[in-house]
Amino acid sequence: MPPPRVLTIAGSDSGGGAGIQADLKAMLANGVHGMSVLTAITAQNSLGVQGAWELPEEQVRAQFRSVVDDIGVDAVKTGMLASESMVRVVASLLRTLPGDVPVVVDPVSVSKHGDALLAADAMDAVRSEIVPLATVLTPNLTELGPVSGVELETVEDRDSAAKVLLDAGATWVLVKGGHDVGTAAVDVLYGPGVRRAYSAARADNRHTHGTGCTLASTIAAYLARGYDVPDAVGAAKEYVTGAIAAGFALGGGIGPVDHAWRFRGSSS
Repeated sequence: MPPPRVLTIAGSDSGGGAGIQADLKAMLANGVHGMSVLTAITAQNSLGVQGAWELPEEQVRAQFRSVVDDIGVDAVKTGMLASESMVRVVASLLRTLPGDVPVVVDPVSVSKHGDALLAADAMDAVRSEIVPLATVLTPNLTELGPVSGVELETVEDRDSAAKVLLDAGATWVLVKGGHDVGTAAVDVLYGPGVRRAYSAARADNRHTHGTGCTLASTIAAYLARGYDVPDAVGAAKEYVTGAIAAGFALGGGIGPVDHAWRFRGSSS
């Protein structure tokens, strides 16, 4: 039997730490066959993003149809969507999928280095077009306010923002706490009658490039394998925590998490 099939719709990171490259590594490490639809190409390294180029709509549609119509998918993850027009293209493609295919949406807006990866006028389209299609929406604390339209002044505001996103159509919302302060990184999952926290001790490691892409892709991998959402999030949290702890220096800036940390550990 072939492994479950997971499709990532995202941008390329030429440095290999985030984006499509991180997605495919995470999918392989977590037992699924990864496939890709590129929305944009970036010139990117450990120091930042030096350039980004959106692919034409017809290329994105052709990639999607090529994969879905022949191979099929068991889950989808979206990442960098770049512009309002690309958001609408991807939303139209997602609507053609069978209703039982889970979609994990990482509402990427800035890179680890603070470089913009989503046009300023595109977040409203994400909220109206993509959020209602999300089985799991995975905003970090930088993305939560813009995607929900809620000002985040207190911890309670995060609950309000998550409720806005659930009301907008997301089935589950995972608010990631990696940008928060404290000795633990706490992610909070909101869903039907559920508010569940996932906590892990922070690693003393600055090499965290690709964490958001990796977490979302791993959640999609476990959903494709038949896990329910809370268990998929728990398995993904455990995997990405290990990947962060094993992150390594690469180039002169922020290095990537180690997607192969389990394999390296078993071979040592």
